[in-house]
Amino acid sequence: MKITVRERKQNLIIYIALTLLTLSVFWQVYQYEFVNIDDYVYVTQNKGIQSGITLKGIFWAFSTTYAEFWHPLTWISLMLDYQLFDLNPGGYHTTNVILHILSTLLLFRLFHRMTGAVWKSAFVAAFFAVHPLHVESVAWIAERKDVLSGFFWMLTLCLYVFYSEKPVLKRYLFVLFSFICALMSKPIAVVLPVIMILLDYWPLNRFQVQKSNLFFWQLKEKFIFLCLSTAFSVITLLAQPDQSTVKVYPLTLRLANAPMAFMTYLEKTFFPNHMTVFYPFPSQIHLWHILGASFLITIITIIVILKSHRIAYAFVGWFWYSITLLPVLGIIKVGDFAMADRYNYLSCIGIALVLAWGIPDLIKSEHMRKKILFPAGLAFLAIMALLSWQQCRYWKNSLSLFNHATDSTKNNYFAYDGLGIALVEEGKFEEAIENFSKAILIAPDYLVPYINRGNAYEKIGYAQKAIDDYNQAIKMKPNYSVAYYDRGIVYVKLRQFQFALEDFNKAIYYKPDDARTYYTRGTVYEKLGQYQKALEDYTQAILLKEDYSDAYHNRGIIYGIMGKYPIAIDDFNKAIRLKENYIEAYNNRGFSYDKIGRYQRAIEDYDQAIRLKPNYVEAYANRAVVFLKQGREESGCRDAKKACELGNCKTLESAKEIGLCR
Repeated sequence: MKITVRERKQNLIIYIALTLLTLSVFWQVYQYEFVNIDDYVYVTQNKGIQSGITLKGIFWAFSTTYAEFWHPLTWISLMLDYQLFDLNPGGYHTTNVILHILSTLLLFRLFHRMTGAVWKSAFVAAFFAVHPLHVESVAWIAERKDVLSGFFWMLTLCLYVFYSEKPVLKRYLFVLFSFICALMSKPIAVVLPVIMILLDYWPLNRFQVQKSNLFFWQLKEKFIFLCLSTAFSVITLLAQPDQSTVKVYPLTLRLANAPMAFMTYLEKTFFPNHMTVFYPFPSQIHLWHILGASFLITIITIIVILKSHRIAYAFVGWFWYSITLLPVLGIIKVGDFAMADRYNYLSCIGIALVLAWGIPDLIKSEHMRKKILFPAGLAFLAIMALLSWQQCRYWKNSLSLFNHATDSTKNNYFAYDGLGIALVEEGKFEEAIENFSKAILIAPDYLVPYINRGNAYEKIGYAQKAIDDYNQAIKMKPNYSVAYYDRGIVYVKLRQFQFALEDFNKAIYYKPDDARTYYTRGTVYEKLGQYQKALEDYTQAILLKEDYSDAYHNRGIIYGIMGKYPIAIDDFNKAIRLKENYIEAYNNRGFSYDKIGRYQRAIEDYDQAIRLKPNYVEAYANRAVVFLKQGREESGCRDAKKACELGNCKTLESAKEIGLCR
């Protein structure tokens, strides 16, 4: 299809307008922070991501099912962001926005190429670009998988249209490759082959070309795609983790919720309201609500099937919407949320399609269509953009996000828990405890707030209340390693080391690959003078986490206590390489150098420790000892007096006993 210069200019203007429209809503996220729901899983506490783009990191991305999914391209995209932006959240947000813009432009390209209807295609793309339900996918860094899979989804369909115009192997392989990329970004792409079949029906009209053997023709062409979708579906189900820390709802309730969620998504597509990061399951669902929702879904489905020959766009749009929602209605997946805005990211395109082609069909007069539809469409999109801009502001930080969630929903235990975590990060422990308590009051069988409230109690010194909360968590889940670990930490602070060891032993029994627990148990053994056991625990922690700087440092201390100073120095070297400004490691390495007579190296380490921490009393005291050994009485006495001013007079007193530093 030859495009005129005028059409090229028109298309360019539309591309620019769509980009500016999207930026007008989402550019604000550049200034936003990480939030405390999953961003720590995906970025801030993810060592795999923080390795950057390395062979080891890429191998991890392709081999892990961490965070419930196998989506290696999502991990790699986040690794690239870390390489470019470190832990500056603005960079990650910008990448999300760019991917969303690219998906919008590809969506316009897709429908324009298929239908030739420039303004209808532009409306579909603009609807996708600024719909308020899409804010969650774009403004939430952890939902990189949404915008990345959305990009490959659109690219796959664009390439598929290109292939349909001339079905040759080379073009087919491009489609297949893009489809695999979509699958490796998020498993929702498993339904893409069915969407291709829908587009074959309309607007590609390929069914009219292949009127005989339709089933075998489609099966032959889509066979590889369907096989890949099946394989990725199985991988996704197998990747689902232990769900015992969330509220689990029975299958009957999930089945009852599915039609309600379906209709709620549909309602929010037309009238976006009370959007939140977490929708709790309703305490009860009335039978007449379930029957009413199911009846409406059935009636609409029957109508679009019966009218499919006359209004093919409605058939395709409705089934696009329904099919992309089906995998995320919560029937199969065990979870503690009734629905999620992000699940509407791709589905709403089907509704936009029905609106773009259906509303003009209702207005028979071409003159009236030209007079009414363009300003009405602009007004509608402007309202959507304004609502999205406002919704986007709630994602500024965790406090704003969860405050909005508690205001916009009732009995939202998850939101109160998230708000409590945000308040803990702000140091507002009393307020945090109030919110954790609200979460527990609403959902007493929800495990997580007990742990979080226990941690808050521990921070403000309410040890027994913290222990009570950990006890409750253990009662609810006897094999919950986190609760044993956290309770063990409280026992350490109470100097009840035997109880602490028992808890760390249980934590390791239930989660033997947790380096942190081995390290912490090692510190207890060290306090008790059981140095061999401490050494074994630090070594195990390093085996599990080879970049564990604190474990190297503490193991170095143990080697020093054992008189193995060269080995201790080697461990301090590793600790310093991993943590450049590791003050204690410099001081302790200096002490080891002193013990083997390498006084100048010892002084250099003490110098560095003091540069990093000008009031570091131990470094002054230790450097004083080395100076006095070298006969540098003036420097040694100066450091000994400085250490005494800071609270450690032992070196000065010892020097005076032998006639120095008078």
